[in-house]
Amino acid sequence: MANRLAGATSPYLQQHKDNPVDWWQWSPEAFEEARRRDVPVLISVGYAACHWCHVMAHESFEHEDVAALVNELTVPIKVDREERPDVDAVYMTATQAMTGQGGWPMTVFATPDGEPFYCGTYFPRDAFQRLVTAVSDAWKNQREAVHQQSAKVVDAIRQVAARPPANPMHEGVLDAAAQSLVKVYDKEHGGFGGAPKFPPHMNLLFLLRHYQRTHDDGVLDIVRFTCERMARGGMYDQLAGGFARYAVDGTWTVPHFEKMLYDNALLLRVYVQLDRIAGGGTARRVAGEIADFLRQDLHDGHGFISALDADTDGVEGLTYVWTPAQIDDVLGEIDGAWARYLLEVTADGTFEDGASVLQLPEDPLNLERWLDIKRRLRTARDARPQPSRDGKIVAAWNGLAITALIEFGQVYGDPQAVQLAVGTARYLADTHIVDGRLRRVSRDGVVGAPAGVLEDYGAVAEAFCAVHQATGDGEWLRLAKLLLDVALERFADPDGGFFDTADDAEQLVSRPRDVTDNATPSGLSAIAAALVTYSALTADVTRREAAERALATVAMVAATHGRFTGYACSVGEALLSGPYEIAVATSDRTDPLVAAAWWHAPPGAVVVAGPPDTPGVPLLESRVQRDGRPTAYICRNFVCDAPVTELEDLVAGLG
Repeated sequence: MANRLAGATSPYLQQHKDNPVDWWQWSPEAFEEARRRDVPVLISVGYAACHWCHVMAHESFEHEDVAALVNELTVPIKVDREERPDVDAVYMTATQAMTGQGGWPMTVFATPDGEPFYCGTYFPRDAFQRLVTAVSDAWKNQREAVHQQSAKVVDAIRQVAARPPANPMHEGVLDAAAQSLVKVYDKEHGGFGGAPKFPPHMNLLFLLRHYQRTHDDGVLDIVRFTCERMARGGMYDQLAGGFARYAVDGTWTVPHFEKMLYDNALLLRVYVQLDRIAGGGTARRVAGEIADFLRQDLHDGHGFISALDADTDGVEGLTYVWTPAQIDDVLGEIDGAWARYLLEVTADGTFEDGASVLQLPEDPLNLERWLDIKRRLRTARDARPQPSRDGKIVAAWNGLAITALIEFGQVYGDPQAVQLAVGTARYLADTHIVDGRLRRVSRDGVVGAPAGVLEDYGAVAEAFCAVHQATGDGEWLRLAKLLLDVALERFADPDGGFFDTADDAEQLVSRPRDVTDNATPSGLSAIAAALVTYSALTADVTRREAAERALATVAMVAATHGRFTGYACSVGEALLSGPYEIAVATSDRTDPLVAAAWWHAPPGAVVVAGPPDTPGVPLLESRVQRDGRPTAYICRNFVCDAPVTELEDLVAGLG
C-alpha cells in the first residue's frame, strides 16, 4: 500500500501517514480513483490539535480490521481543515445542514464527484464500521436514492453560500449588534452563552470600539468583567501565559487544553485595548504574558506555528494539571500550602483523578513570593512531557499575530515585539507570496501548495499595513496593495461582497462564502478591515467604498446576531469613527507625540511617524515640522485639523 501522506506538509496528515487506512490527500486523482472503482469517497476532516480527532484515529483508523473495511468499500481522503479551509467550509455546511450541528473530526461520505450524501462527526469504532458498511450497501443497491440525497445537500450548501441582501452598516446596525450581545451576556461568569464557553475575542474588540463611540459604561463593564474572569480561571495558563481554546464549563474553570495562535493573537489585542481604554493591572499583566507566550512558545524562527496540542502522550491536560502532592513535592510543605490555597488546588480537584487546573482568583499580596513560586512550578512543569506542536505556519493567523504584536509594541514601547512582528511579516512576504499570489501554509521555511483564501489576503494585508505604520517603510504599503488588488480582482463578487476562494481556485461543489465570524474573522471581515486601514493610510476612496460594500452584505446578520459578526462590527465602528489618520512629522519614532497617538487612538485609527515627505508614506507627504519641532497632524475622513506640537493638544484632538 502506497504511503500517500508521507510527503505532506501538514502535521495533521503526518499524524496519519502510518495508519493502515490507505489515505489519499485531497486531489483530483483521489476522486478519479473512486470513479474507477465505483465506490463512494470517505472525507475525514480534522486538525493536529484536535482531541477527538486523535480519539477516533486511535479507536478506528489505527486498526487493521477497520482499515480493511474502509479501504475495500471507499476511497478515503484525509483533509487538514486549517490547510484547506475551503474544503472544510463546504463540507461543514453540509454536515450542519444534515445534522443540525458540526465539529471535528468531521466524517463525510460523498459521491466520486464530491457531492456529500451522509455527514457526521465523531463515531465510535463499532458504529463507524456499521456506518461504512451501510453506506457501501446504499451505494451499491440504492444508487438513485443516494444521488437524490446528495442533490438536496448540495442545493442546501449553495443556498447558504448565496449572496445575502445588502444593507449599509450604519450606526443603528452597530447599536443593535451591541444590544444583541448584552442580551446573551452571562452576568455571573462573564462571556456570552453557556458551556462550552469560548473566548469571545472579536465581540470584545467590537464592544471596546463601541464604548469609545457611545461611552456606554455598561458595555465597558461587560468587557472588563469577562476579561477578568477569563484571566482568573483555568482556561488561562497561570504559569506560562496564553489561553486555551475554550472552557468545557460555563465558569472558565476547566479548559480544552489546546492553545491556538489565532485565539491568543486576538486576545492580545483585546487586553491591550482594554488597558488603553480603561486601565487596570490585570489587563496589562495578561497582555504582557500573552506576548511572551507568543514569542517564547509559538515562534519557530520563521513565523508563528499554529497550535500546541490538547494531549500529551495521548492524555488531555497531562502537562498542565496538578495534585496537592505534586505541588508540595516542588515547593515544600509551607510554600506548597500557600500555593495550593492561592491556585485552588484541592484534594477533590477540578479535573480528573483528583487533579486540578491552576486558577488565580485574586492577585497575592506578596507579589515577590508569588513570582518565585510561579517560576519554580513552571520549571517543574517544563520537565514533564510536553504537548505536541502543530508546526505549520498559517498566513492568516500569522497576520493576526503580527497586527497584535505591532499594537502591543507600539502602545507599550516594546521594540522587541515590533521587531519580531516585522521579521515575521518579512517571512510571509518572502516565502508565502509566490508569483504575486499568497499561499496559505508553510512549514520549516518551505511553503506549501494550498492557495491562500480570502481570510489570508485580508489578515496579511492588514498586518502589512500595521508594519508600515510601525516602521514608516513604504514597501509594506506596496505589498498590502498587491494583496488587496488580488482580492478585489479574484475574490470580489460583482454584485457585492466577496467569495472565500479565488475565481481561478479549485472548483468545489459550491464556491464558499461565509459572512459570519467564527473562531477567526471571516474572510469578508478580514478583507474589510484591511481595505479600511489601507484607505486611511493612502486616501484611497475606492478601497473604502469596497469595504463599505462588503460590510453591507453582513449588516442584516449583525443587527440581530452580533455574536457572530464581532470583527465585522469592529470594522464598522472604525468607519463611523473616521477612521482617524494621525501623522507625526519627526525623526524620532519614540517621540512622546507618537506614543500618545497610539495610546489615545480612536477606533481603527492609523498612526504613522517619520520625517516629512518620506518616500512611499502618503500620510507624511508635505507634513512639515513647525518651528523645527515634532508635529502631529490629525485627520478624519480626509479632512485635517490644524497641526499641533504640544502633547495635551494632540490628546484633546483625539477626543
